Amino acid sequence: MDLRHLRHFVAVAEELHFSRAAARLGIGQPPLSQSIQALEAELGARLFERTKRRVELTEPGQLLLGEAREILARAERAAVLTRRAAKGEVGELRVGFTAAAPFLPMVPRIIDAYRRAHPDVHLTLVELPSKQQLTALADRRLDVGFIREPRFVPEPDSFRFHDVVREPLLAVMRADHPLAGRDVVPLAALRDEPFVFYPADFGTSTHEQVFALCAAAGFRPNVTQDAREAFTIIGLIAAGLGVSILPGQLRQVALEGVVYRPLDTPDAVTTLQLAQRSNESSPLVKKFTGLVERIVPFVPPLTGA
Repeated sequence: MDLRHLRHFVAVAEELHFSRAAARLGIGQPPLSQSIQALEAELGARLFERTKRRVELTEPGQLLLGEAREILARAERAAVLTRRAAKGEVGELRVGFTAAAPFLPMVPRIIDAYRRAHPDVHLTLVELPSKQQLTALADRRLDVGFIREPRFVPEPDSFRFHDVVREPLLAVMRADHPLAGRDVVPLAALRDEPFVFYPADFGTSTHEQVFALCAAAGFRPNVTQDAREAFTIIGLIAAGLGVSILPGQLRQVALEGVVYRPLDTPDAVTTLQLAQRSNESSPLVKKFTGLVERIVPFVPPLTGA
């Protein structure tokens, strides 16, 4: 059924006058009459009773009027939604983030700004370690992700990264630890310390970064206790199970008896990035990444690291 015919029918049914309906539609009366005749032929029903003095809806015409209005309204809604989807204004955006990312003020700021700018887009937020996010991006289970800068990226040409926040990696220990009294902790001084840290197979980029940092200082962290969550790591440090090296924003976890100290190497730096597929064509993703690039056009080197 041609939507144009339905529009013509509704105009005549509401005006009950072919000349006025034609003027309302901006077409001539003969094409309007032909359109109504074509619709009646298609439906096998007479829709109007016509005399020289008046036009009236038949019973089938009255039934069709309500349906036609609903069909036209739904078609208009579909057209509007399609146009808005093409502009990245509606739909669903799946955003990955690491467990600690919301502790960085920039990440909530970005999410809030996007929600305000695009209130009709449904944001699905998915917490995953960085390496698992890259896998989910490749499998199209995520659209974008806030990840820790990875040291090794499988098929690096498949992804595009934008720096969001740069921060120090800090030594974390009990307040009564012998090194806690120092303003700056020598990385090499952690050589023989028991570490509480992420398991290697959990998929955190922080694991790769810290092990590379320690390797450059001539040792491998002696991980005596695994934990998958940063908050668990900090809690176990408070319980006296060891030390760790974690991103600086976790200083906000102000657990009694735990202190955070800078390390003595300028390489003790970690960067949160926004990751996306390099061949991305989604208007939703383009709107989100465009907003991030406007809010954070450039991340300067970390001073004092």
